[in-house]
Amino acid sequence: MRKNGPDAAQLALNGLRVLEVGTGPALAYAGKLFSDFGAEVIKVESPAGDAWRQMPPMVCIPGAAQPESALFAWLNTSKRSVTADAGSAGDSAWLAQLARTCDVVLDARALTEGPVILARPVWSGNTGERQGHEPIEVALTWFGESGPYSQYAGAEAVCRGLAGAVHGSGPVEGPPHMPHDVQTAVVVGLAAFSAAVAALIGRAQGSRRYVLSVHEAIFSVVEMEAGLVPDKRHPLRRLGVNRFCGTHPAGIYQTSEGWIGIFTHTLPQWVALCEAIGRPELAGDPRFANGQERMARADEIDALLIPAFLTRTAREWFEILGDKKHPTVIVPTMAELLTQEVHRQRNAFVPVEVGGVSFEGPVVPLRLDAAGPLPGGSAPAKGAHNSLYRTSGLDHHPRLQLRRTSAGQLPLRGMRVVDLTMGWAGPLASRTLADFGAEIIKVESTGYPDWWRGANFTEAFYRDRLYEKNSNFNLMNRNKLGITLDLTRPEGKQLLLQLAARADAVIENYSAEVLPKLGLDYEALRAVNERLVMLSMPAFGLGNAWSNTRAYGGTLEQASGLPLHTGHPEGPPAMTSYAYGDPIGGLNAGAAMLLALFVQQATGEGRHVNLSQVEAMLPMAAPFILEQSVSGTVSPRLGNRHPMHVPHGCFHCAGDDAWIALTVTDAQWPALCRVIGREDLAADARLAQASGRRAQQDRIDAAITSWCKARDPEEAMRLLQRAGIAAGVVRPMSQVLQDAHLHARGFWRGVERAHSGMYTASTAWFRTGSEPMPIRNAAPTLGEHTEEVLTRVLGLSAGQIADLERMGITGKTAKPKSSKGVA
Repeated sequence: MRKNGPDAAQLALNGLRVLEVGTGPALAYAGKLFSDFGAEVIKVESPAGDAWRQMPPMVCIPGAAQPESALFAWLNTSKRSVTADAGSAGDSAWLAQLARTCDVVLDARALTEGPVILARPVWSGNTGERQGHEPIEVALTWFGESGPYSQYAGAEAVCRGLAGAVHGSGPVEGPPHMPHDVQTAVVVGLAAFSAAVAALIGRAQGSRRYVLSVHEAIFSVVEMEAGLVPDKRHPLRRLGVNRFCGTHPAGIYQTSEGWIGIFTHTLPQWVALCEAIGRPELAGDPRFANGQERMARADEIDALLIPAFLTRTAREWFEILGDKKHPTVIVPTMAELLTQEVHRQRNAFVPVEVGGVSFEGPVVPLRLDAAGPLPGGSAPAKGAHNSLYRTSGLDHHPRLQLRRTSAGQLPLRGMRVVDLTMGWAGPLASRTLADFGAEIIKVESTGYPDWWRGANFTEAFYRDRLYEKNSNFNLMNRNKLGITLDLTRPEGKQLLLQLAARADAVIENYSAEVLPKLGLDYEALRAVNERLVMLSMPAFGLGNAWSNTRAYGGTLEQASGLPLHTGHPEGPPAMTSYAYGDPIGGLNAGAAMLLALFVQQATGEGRHVNLSQVEAMLPMAAPFILEQSVSGTVSPRLGNRHPMHVPHGCFHCAGDDAWIALTVTDAQWPALCRVIGREDLAADARLAQASGRRAQQDRIDAAITSWCKARDPEEAMRLLQRAGIAAGVVRPMSQVLQDAHLHARGFWRGVERAHSGMYTASTAWFRTGSEPMPIRNAAPTLGEHTEEVLTRVLGLSAGQIADLERMGITGKTAKPKSSKGVA
């Protein structure tokens, strides 16, 4: 454990003051990202305290009447707490004054009071008056400020269900798996933090106000599935626990000691697996030639693998398959995770203190070295800083004097980023910057285009330009420019160095050894541009024994240990149906890059950001890591039940595989009973509180199921929402693409593109006004902007550009892969 923290003066956000108003884990995580990088974060709680102070796991404090939440403490390290009564005019006026001393206001009042509350910013008090300095405002809503769901009661689980992030996971017969609220919170917290930092960077030209929809933000976790539907590659049904859409074997298997996670995608990986289990004859069997064929025979393959993996330990299989470059990881228990040397070397676990008791939680995974994050911290007691901010706190002058702008420009307009990423995680990170207005120059080669264009390199792939027709690629690469360069040749390498010399940042997600072999590592790029920010994002980070581990998004999920705490209590460890680690890695990488660019803007200094994508998954497992650290063990899986709210779950409705998600608080319980016609339950005093209902969960769930089974899920959602109960249809992805709310809001847009024709594109998860953010460019065709970029940015002549194409350094047509391509 790191003994000494960074110099506070060097922390990335030192000197900023942030007001955190509202409740919920998403808001708290956004604030945590600010406080752990040195900002003064003032958390506003009700006089009764934030409800999440009661969220398990709990810590017993010597001498205290009540235990404290370890999860709340981790979410609120290094913050300051004040209390304010929302119904008091005096408190509202004081909060307005306090807000005007802040650089950023994170506002989640709409999550409890409805989006109408956002019409009056915190700093305007009760008068609506706007004057002088106006902080940057990032507001969280469940479903946005417009559209059919805008007035719906929301919850993390309900938004996940409506966004398509529940239906695909779990047993074929159901019910689908519902993750812990924190997993949604981390995604939305990262989105809110990213919007705030982008706004700070572009404060001279960008909007002061960014409104986020939790529903739309959480969709980014399952966006890959949205691309599979129009391409007819989605099974349109739940395949079962640890059955990953499109390939097999890609799951978790018990060994003689521990669990092993594998992800077999390509034919060479299948060959390696067959050799490792002593069945080389299966490698050439045409029945297993590709992922879809193997998925069709998943039970047959598992019948071979289950006994084979029991012959060795997880560590032995990790080494055997790793040597064969097969994506393989140990799936650790929380006890094992906390002792893994690869994480200890990176100080991935830091002390968290509350009430004098210390335990460990995951570090914020955005690593900027001397600029942060802090190596842990203490959580404030409720209202601990009231006296400070009721008096001298109002005399503070914001670090940044922010005046309202015309908001005609995106905040990152004028910034240039060279994008050396492929697949999902890296392109999602660079797309985040693109959506905020940065110029993204995506570099591919004709011999090795982005593998999300397709990885089945048949004759038709090249002849019919199938690499231009993949919807996943189109979704992930909006608002970018695309060029081709062969980086294995001196001319291509030199052109990339020239681009880096004229860029603010470079982002890459190649295997760890690729850029050093090409002579294009950070030192080489920094030699041409000292202020350059570069971000690399291998599975376990750079510079450790596991840095070269091959990984997909599912591998990252396995390595976090999260599957051991996902799924129904009676079932096996369970992965999600999507490549969870990819979007989480991409969202963290985007936030880390924005933070590094903010520091670059302030200091003129460059840096190499070393992001571990497995480490980025650890906050998703925070409740379980914290419980292991606090108590030395982790409670059995709750399945679809909730640590605080009862009832909570996924309930079968009328129709084939039709489900609704709902979560009910004490205040909503009587209304639920009325809707389902069970006033007898409402009259039972023992059930008035969640603690009493917990003992009767089976009885309550049966009553809800009986009511739901007689109703279409859309009708059930409408009736429950009409009564103010957070409920939503558990939509399969095919329904998400047709969702009336998302269409009414313009979240889905038709975009015309060469070779693809018209396709459906998503839009950004934030808004600065009533309309969705613009799609300035469709995803680039291969090499589409090469001539424009080389002319405008590097000043090359038409003759020089023609020579490069003739030599094969550039081009617009994919060519069969050669051994010289970047891998």
